Amino acid sequence: MINKIKLALSLLLLILGIAGFYLFEDKAMVIRILAVLAGIVASVAVAWTAPQGKQALGFFNESIAEAKRVVWPTRQETMQTTLAVVVLVVIMAIFLALVDVSFAYMVQWIMGRGA
Repeated sequence: MINKIKLALSLLLLILGIAGFYLFEDKAMVIRILAVLAGIVASVAVAWTAPQGKQALGFFNESIAEAKRVVWPTRQETMQTTLAVVVLVVIMAIFLALVDVSFAYMVQWIMGRGA
């Protein structure tokens, strides 16, 4: 039960930090951002004391580590892929335009309005 109270308090601190951004609207932007950051830091600090909080923070750390292992395409690969997409889009646009014109002609012919 105490862990659920810790998580609820953590959520409340986060909400208060975000609310501080709007409550201090007459203050400088730095103060407003510091209010949000203080809420986030306090929320993480309280959540860290609960097992579920430690598990969630561990998940975030693993996600960051996994994101660092991502292999990004080179400039040449990006350009080639982009060119392939553009060519495919142009081909599909031409195909769909021909289908549209064909259907329009057939409908006019069926309705007796064609040449």
